[in-house]
Amino acid sequence: MAVLLPYLYTGGVHKHGLLIELMEDLGGYIIQKVVTGTEVNLIMLIPEKDVNVVKKLSDELLGVLMEAPLTGVEIAVVSPTLASHHLPHSACDVAEYLRHPGANTNMIGLARGMGRRVSLSMDYERKLINEHDIAVFTFGSFSDCITKKKPKLFEGIEIPIVVTGGPVELKTEDVPGADLYIGNIGRVSHRLRRTEEVNALDSLNEGVSKIADNIRKQQAKDPLAVLPARVMKEIENQVPEIRTVLSPAPLTLQLDGLRVKLPYDEFHEKIENLEFDEGVTLSELANISRSKMKNYILIKIKSKSDVGFAI
Repeated sequence: MAVLLPYLYTGGVHKHGLLIELMEDLGGYIIQKVVTGTEVNLIMLIPEKDVNVVKKLSDELLGVLMEAPLTGVEIAVVSPTLASHHLPHSACDVAEYLRHPGANTNMIGLARGMGRRVSLSMDYERKLINEHDIAVFTFGSFSDCITKKKPKLFEGIEIPIVVTGGPVELKTEDVPGADLYIGNIGRVSHRLRRTEEVNALDSLNEGVSKIADNIRKQQAKDPLAVLPARVMKEIENQVPEIRTVLSPAPLTLQLDGLRVKLPYDEFHEKIENLEFDEGVTLSELANISRSKMKNYILIKIKSKSDVGFAI
C-alpha cells in the first residue's frame, strides 16, 4: 500500500484540471476542491514518490503546493458553552485555525450550568465526540477550573484530548487526562488576532499535527484493510446521490474511516454493498453504523489483522 502525503494546492482556476488528471494517473486522491472566484484550493493525498512530479506541475501552473498535515483528520472542538452571552467564542477561532492545515472541524457545545436542561445527554455527547479522531476542549482563563473541575468532562473520551486555556504557566501534565495543553487561548472579549494569540494557535496546530502523526505511525504497525480515501472514491463512483449533498464536505475523511453525510436509513445498505475490484464489499472491511451526528453514516475501517488482508 503506497504512502500518501497530505498537501494543499492553491492556484488559478485556469488549467487546474491538469493537476486533477495527474493525481488520477499517479494513484493519488483529491480530498476536497474549493473554488473561490478565480482561485482554486485542492486538498490532496499524493503518493510519496510522486510529490516532486506534482510540485513541478504546480509550479508550471503558477500555483503553490504546501504540506497540509491535518488532511484526513476530523476534530471535535468542544466548548462547555456556546451561549450568546459568552460571545465571541475562542472556540470559533480554534476551529477555523485548525482548518488551515487541512482538518475538518465540528463544534460541540455542552451547555453546562443553567443550559444543562437543553443540552445533549452526557452519554450521547461522549459517543458523538468519540466518533472523531481528536478532541480539542476550549476552556476559560482560570487555572483552578482547568486543572480541577473541567477534567471531569474527559470521562469516557477514548480519543486524544487537547486542551486550550488562558493561563500560560500551566503545562500538559498539570491537566489530568490531557494529551496536550496550549495556553494563551482563553475566554476573551475579542477575536484571537493578537500576536501572542496567533502564536498560540500556531503551537496548537503544530501539537495537534504531531498527535495525528503518532496515530498514523500506530496505524502503520497494523494497517487499515482499505484506505479511507479509496472508500471515498468508491462512494463517489457508486453512490451518485452524494453529489446532491450541499455540505462542503459530504464525505468527511477520518484517520480510520469517514463520515458519509447521507441519511442512514435510506443509504446504509448501499454503502455496505460497495464493491471493490478485488471482489470484496465494504461491509467485509469496515463497521458501518448510524452516526450520532444528524443521522449520518459512520464508517470505521477494520485493521488488516482483523480482516486477514488489505486491499
